[in-house]
Amino acid sequence: MIFGKSINKYYIQNIHLFIIGFISLIVVDTAQLMVPTILGEIIDGLDLGTLTKELLVDKLVYIAIITSLIVVGRFVWRMTIFGASRRFDYGLRNDMFEHAENLSNEFYSNRKVGGLMAYFTNDLESVRRAVGPGMVIFIDAVYLGGLALYKMSRINLRLTLYTGIPMIIIGLLAAYLGNKMRLKFKEAQKAFEDLSDFANESLSGIGVIKAFVKEQNEIKEFLKSNQRAKDKNIEFVKMQARLQITIRGVVGLIFVVILGFGAYMIHNPAVIENPFTVGELSEFYMLFGTLVWPMLALGMIINIRSRGKGSLQRIEEILYEDITVKDPENPVEIDELKGEIEFKNLSFKYPDGDENVLTDVSFKINPGETVGILGRTGSGKTSIVDLLLRIYNVEKGSILLDGIDIMDIKIKDLRDNFGYVPQDGFLFSDTITNNIALEFKDDEEIKNQVKHAAELSDVHDNIIEFSDGYETVIGERGATLSGGQKQRLSIARALLKNAPIMILDDSVSAVDTKTEETILNNLKQVREGKTTILIAHRISTIKNADKIIIVDDGTVVDVGTHEELLTRCDFYIDIVNRQKLQEEMGGE
Repeated sequence: MIFGKSINKYYIQNIHLFIIGFISLIVVDTAQLMVPTILGEIIDGLDLGTLTKELLVDKLVYIAIITSLIVVGRFVWRMTIFGASRRFDYGLRNDMFEHAENLSNEFYSNRKVGGLMAYFTNDLESVRRAVGPGMVIFIDAVYLGGLALYKMSRINLRLTLYTGIPMIIIGLLAAYLGNKMRLKFKEAQKAFEDLSDFANESLSGIGVIKAFVKEQNEIKEFLKSNQRAKDKNIEFVKMQARLQITIRGVVGLIFVVILGFGAYMIHNPAVIENPFTVGELSEFYMLFGTLVWPMLALGMIINIRSRGKGSLQRIEEILYEDITVKDPENPVEIDELKGEIEFKNLSFKYPDGDENVLTDVSFKINPGETVGILGRTGSGKTSIVDLLLRIYNVEKGSILLDGIDIMDIKIKDLRDNFGYVPQDGFLFSDTITNNIALEFKDDEEIKNQVKHAAELSDVHDNIIEFSDGYETVIGERGATLSGGQKQRLSIARALLKNAPIMILDDSVSAVDTKTEETILNNLKQVREGKTTILIAHRISTIKNADKIIIVDDGTVVDVGTHEELLTRCDFYIDIVNRQKLQEEMGGE
């Protein structure tokens, strides 16, 4: 049984199930301890010759009734307590995923996906076991053990005290080892997290590994990581085994004491204050046999609780991670933006960075304009996009949308007004239709719109060549598609959203110039009157834009049309000349 701020609410929600389960468990334990008494009476009856056939039948019927009650009771507590633990698992997993969805990029920049998956699998399972099986074992051990000790003391207090002394020693030993086991388990979970992360990263980059013939290197590194996880788990299991062996050894010695001292009391009634009968010794022995389970359970409780507590601490590291990018306290209500964007003397550095990636950036985009952003790799172009989508926080008043401070707008309202095509064009392992539709319902009208968006992004002809057309399931991250196909599917997804502002972050770099021209012409038609931002390295992508923003080393160098920049911007002229030379050399 474990408690924590993140799971206490689930105890309250499922209190009725726990109450029913506990009552059933207590009834089962009480009935279970009636059997040794009945068997002891039968043995005494046989020994003294007082057991009649009718009395034996009555006692056997009584045992059969008790057995039936035990079977029904066990079914009830399993359904209720174990069922409640599954609800913990379900609710806590939802809480984790919902919170993880709202965490900022800063959090994910310091965490790896493979490692995070260990929290959603091994750690959650450990918490569930502590809540369900762990609670059953705890209640069962305390009640069954207490009742068995009480009945044993009623038979012979002196012998009960003899058996109780080793149990105290076991309890002290268990408490000492409990903390050590929890630390060992956290180390084992961390090793598993690292192993999961390594496997996830290697399998995601399997194409690169094969291309560079690094399979054997990866296998060696995996074996090292796997060995670390194995060693940490073995350390934990060894400590667990030591505890179990100690308990079993002590229990075995107590059995010897009971048989030896009990037999002595039976055969020497004259020198013993409270002599045993054979039936009482049998009952005492069976009651202690029942008590063995609580003593062994003590080790299991410590094991399960150590695992659960350690895992809950890890889970709460995520659940109570601060959400840094969140809605303002008094948001400005907006419906649909017109598409005016203004940067005013914006400077920005990433939360884990020491230097600005953008410095004193100022420009204005009017509603309905198509604007190109051009610059070298690493000049800050994508950072501008991240800030427009409020992936990071910015200073108040540094970015305005339709004259409204971006920090005063609810995040959902803000992002609903943007269609975005990122550089990597992330695709899910799903059908092409679902990848393009994404947030929309799957019906015939949407399927027609999906097809139209695919035609606009010039990928329709490729799609119908696949065996299942639009219902083709693409591999993870679109592994079965070419780079150009991935980009065009991502463009189709953004076009389907039909947002007031659309951003294409270097999203036609993997297509040929003819396909690029087709896509840009289609964009010009369907995006008329709506703001479109094209981030690019190629002049051909942005030369027909209403204005071009030149960015270099985190600052805005110049803003103007293609023709205007050719007359005054040395940086732009240099890029144009270089790309012309590349085209001429490629043509030759």
